[in-house]
Amino acid sequence: MSALARRHPGRPLAELLAGLASVDAAWNRDIKGLALDHRQLRRDELFVALAGRRVHGKAFISAAVEAGAAAVVWEPEGDAHELPTLWRGVPCIPVPALSQHAGTIAARFHHDPSAALQVVGVTGTNGKTSTAHFIAQALAGEQPCGVLGTIGSGLYGALGAASHTTPDALAVQAALAGFRDAGAPAAVMEVSSHGLDQGRVNAVHFHTAVFTNLSRDHLDYHGDMDRYAAAKARLFATPGLRAAVINMDDAHGRAYAAGLAPDVRLIAYGTQPTQLGAGGDFILAHRVEPRPAGLRLQLESSWGSAELEAAVFGRFNAGNLLAALGALVSLGVPFREAVARLAATHGVPGRTERFEAAGRPAVVVDYAHTPDALEQVLRALREHCGGRLWCVFGCGGERDRGKRAPMGRAAERLADHVVITDDNPRGEDPYQIIEDILTGIDKPDAVYVRRDRPSAIAHAVGCAKPADLVLVAGKGHETYQQIREACLPYSDREWVARLLQGEGAQL
Repeated sequence: MSALARRHPGRPLAELLAGLASVDAAWNRDIKGLALDHRQLRRDELFVALAGRRVHGKAFISAAVEAGAAAVVWEPEGDAHELPTLWRGVPCIPVPALSQHAGTIAARFHHDPSAALQVVGVTGTNGKTSTAHFIAQALAGEQPCGVLGTIGSGLYGALGAASHTTPDALAVQAALAGFRDAGAPAAVMEVSSHGLDQGRVNAVHFHTAVFTNLSRDHLDYHGDMDRYAAAKARLFATPGLRAAVINMDDAHGRAYAAGLAPDVRLIAYGTQPTQLGAGGDFILAHRVEPRPAGLRLQLESSWGSAELEAAVFGRFNAGNLLAALGALVSLGVPFREAVARLAATHGVPGRTERFEAAGRPAVVVDYAHTPDALEQVLRALREHCGGRLWCVFGCGGERDRGKRAPMGRAAERLADHVVITDDNPRGEDPYQIIEDILTGIDKPDAVYVRRDRPSAIAHAVGCAKPADLVLVAGKGHETYQQIREACLPYSDREWVARLLQGEGAQL
């Protein structure tokens, strides 16, 4: 959790838990901070012990008390009386469904920070990061804008590292408080299906909810597409939501739009006029042109026509630009001004990021790690490729195994040369991951397999001709590679830049 906005003059425990649990008058005391991790807890803070997927926070109550916790709240999974109400003199209070209420406790602690902000939540399988950063770039030109997402969190232009797309509920509220206290009038959040399902954004007052698209991902967690879609739908049922910006080219988007509360303003966007429906606000890109310097969109909208040319690559980014445009309009930015602001935006690190050097093939680093994302980026790059198209990718371990073969199929179908390597194998056997990918490939003998990722990328870049284009997919902005329990320093972006300057050729 950021040190910014964590420490606090103190809030009475009874106020934090009002309506959630009863607090004996003798237990009421000022709480100076909140912590989920006993190792980060400081004296006089509240230890919040959640029921995790692997371990329950109650296992660390003794350590938290030893560290000086003023009180403990914990999540009962069965008998709420299984733990003593006092643990060495420290109140130990059960709170049913604490995971869903942790955000409320944190919002109370920080005096409801999102109520002072225009918060935009962006959800979808692909495009969340690019869309959120387009919005933040456009807003930050006028005033500070907070960002919470995959690439980092903080005020735009000074982001710190992030471990999750959507941080835990305590960190979300602390970050929003930091944005408020820094004078930012708005914040943009990537909202993951995990974050929605686990209640990490409960108690956030969203002004605008944005939907990009939905395709296969995270089924290791959700089980099936219906439950995955239902998790995303929660964002659009947020109490107090003012506006929804929805991709109507996507069937799930049309379903979300149909389920909106009557007082939520819908801004529909897409590239298919027949899907935008009658009535309401809309933004249509009736023509999308890939250009040498990026994309050109011919727009029709409820506010008139316009042309938007931006220095971003790939037809799929047209949807991200439309989503950002709708979000800006929902916040009160005039349509033509919003178009002009987006025309000045630039790409996002690790998202179709192009690296070039004289006499060398161009290399694009992208975060594509789902079958749909890989297919879209390969199709988009084909339009910018004068020679052969190379694809270097792998799949993450301990994640949805069912997407591995489809990713192999997409790579074989759309690239001229395929190189399979490690992504983040985590605790899974890397050879099994590669075998799973190869089951989707008709001609596995034509595929080059090299587990060591830097070596695999060096092979592709070294074999490719100057007119060729090499896609390095899967890790994007990440600055580590997770092998078993270790997170080893490694960046596709840094490695590609070194290769194009002639370093690492010996690999």
